[in-house]
Amino acid sequence: MTDFTPRIDFRFLSEPDMIAAGVTDMPACVDAMEETLRLVDAGDYRMAGPDANSHGAMVTFPRESPHDGMPLDGAHRRFMAMPAYLGGSFQTAGCKFYGSNLANRERGLPRSVLMFTLCDKDTGAPLAYMSANLLSAYRTGAIPGVGARHLARADARSVGIVAPGVMNRTTLEAFAAVRPGLDTLKIAGRSRGSMDAYADWVRTELPQFTNIQLVDSIEEAVRDSDLVSIAPTTPAGSENYVRLEREWLKPGAFVSLPADIMIGDGLLDAARHIADYRGLYEAWHAEVPSPAHERIGLHGMYLLDRIAEGTVDDAVLENLPSIMAGRAAGRRDDEEVILFSVGGMPVEDVAWGTVVYRNAVERGIGQTLNLWETPALA
Repeated sequence: MTDFTPRIDFRFLSEPDMIAAGVTDMPACVDAMEETLRLVDAGDYRMAGPDANSHGAMVTFPRESPHDGMPLDGAHRRFMAMPAYLGGSFQTAGCKFYGSNLANRERGLPRSVLMFTLCDKDTGAPLAYMSANLLSAYRTGAIPGVGARHLARADARSVGIVAPGVMNRTTLEAFAAVRPGLDTLKIAGRSRGSMDAYADWVRTELPQFTNIQLVDSIEEAVRDSDLVSIAPTTPAGSENYVRLEREWLKPGAFVSLPADIMIGDGLLDAARHIADYRGLYEAWHAEVPSPAHERIGLHGMYLLDRIAEGTVDDAVLENLPSIMAGRAAGRRDDEEVILFSVGGMPVEDVAWGTVVYRNAVERGIGQTLNLWETPALA
């Protein structure tokens, strides 16, 4: 029988600790996200909300306030808490919390500053408190990797990147992990400096890309690319979203859409539309006013708006976990164009946070902190 003690210690993991514990190991992260989506399909998970599928709880701010010191609305200005539990080999719970403000970049900070608390699933006691910017970036990029593993052409050679930022760094790493034959890259961005920096990073970190082209438009990045990732940061409202046109897409293209997007005429019928997990979008759709796509610009939200108004059949928005489980067809032929909506779920943070935490314990990484010897109130 195990002796019980009320003492609680937990591990603090700084960003350098997270790197040492393997948070940037993209092939391992893709595998962890594969297992996560399979567990979600099996129902061995919980997130917030009445259907256990909520992205989380968000605090936003008014445009004007009579209260001194209250933050005001701005581009990507919010606080967010994202709790979840995940079963399978993980058997942990956790919550990511972050503040987001596009103006952070003027201070040399990322748009969002994230921390993650990993907890014992039974007591709720903290196991670890960890830096989560890299955790979040890698689990987000790994999901397009899972999508590409199951849905991209096996002979894919070329990638088109729109918006060469953090999200498209990790996405490209994931694409390279699951399609090692990739060798050609086209980059479209808002500035030559951002494109040059991205290309330099690729040459250092992903030398399999021997043909790198900087292009002047989204269309040039998309045309003739086997895999595409479009991930700009835009304000809410469809008038601000990037537009993707049917004629740009190569037959057989796999297009990852982790950001706000509008699709051109005819593309609704010319492509298959697959979500990383449809239940996430349905929870979002129930939580925000209609039309939901005007507030959350992800492709899955656009489709649910069309489904709700009766102009699109419900079956149009498919579910990657169902395809992975064999209940729905994967890629049907080499000509099929696939648009993949990427939303991001708290269970992904729990999964990758658990893997990195266990690596840290095994390798003796991080600082052990004491919460209490015995609780003052119990």
